[in-house]
Amino acid sequence: MVEKMPVFIKIEEYEEVLELVRTIRKKLEDAKATLLKVNDLKNEEDHQLEMWQNALAEVEKKIDFIDQSLNEPEEF
Repeated sequence: MVEKMPVFIKIEEYEEVLELVRTIRKKLEDAKATLLKVNDLKNEEDHQLEMWQNALAEVEKKIDFIDQSLNEPEEF
């Protein structure tokens, strides 16, 4: 078992360490917020791409129908 021993540091260094920890936490929160924004943008992009794919598929169906209608002889 490892014993926990007290660590002694100067008050000035302690305050610097606390400030550094606060700065790191702020940067971490900023990074999380940025990642959330990127994820939202990606989701919106995926949605737009899906809509474009659906629109293209619909146009393709209509073109296929027109092509098929024009190439089939009419029955009398």
